Amino acid sequence: MLNTRHEKREKGFTLIELMIAIAILAIALALGMPGYQSWIQNTRIRNAAESMLNGLQAARMEAVQRNHGIKFELAAGTGWKVSCEPVDAVCADDPIQERTASEGSSSAINVDPAAVTIVFNALGRSDGTYALDIDSSAVSASEQRPLRVTVDVGGISRMCDPDSGLDASDPRKC
Repeated sequence: MLNTRHEKREKGFTLIELMIAIAILAIALALGMPGYQSWIQNTRIRNAAESMLNGLQAARMEAVQRNHGIKFELAAGTGWKVSCEPVDAVCADDPIQERTASEGSSSAINVDPAAVTIVFNALGRSDGTYALDIDSSAVSASEQRPLRVTVDVGGISRMCDPDSGLDASDPRKC
């Protein structure tokens, strides 16, 4: 007579296998955290720069639409306000559009110059040439990607990368 033994084997993970998986996950997270933190700060720099660029473009558009002077005021931090210049019967909205420094940016984001007022005339031209440098004090200079928002006398605003290591033909270069 043939005797067959049916062994029942438990399915699942052993405690040792689970501990090894957790240790590998912890090592991977520890190695990836510094890169993740600098990526987050660089994203905050980009968000602040894009917000200022959008505010400048909104101010220029309002100036042309209303056929009236409109000013873009950069406040302390990354806050800004678009309003009439001067406020009169033709243009009485004050402010037209506004963004506080606490919206979307951290206090570690720095803008140089810290406060500036740019006035767009009825043709959409600005009253001068401006460069707003945006960086972060939360990460080292070697890990961050600072950005610059420029405005020329024609009123054209653009965001660019002040990194001198970029090729001259790179459209991101300032």
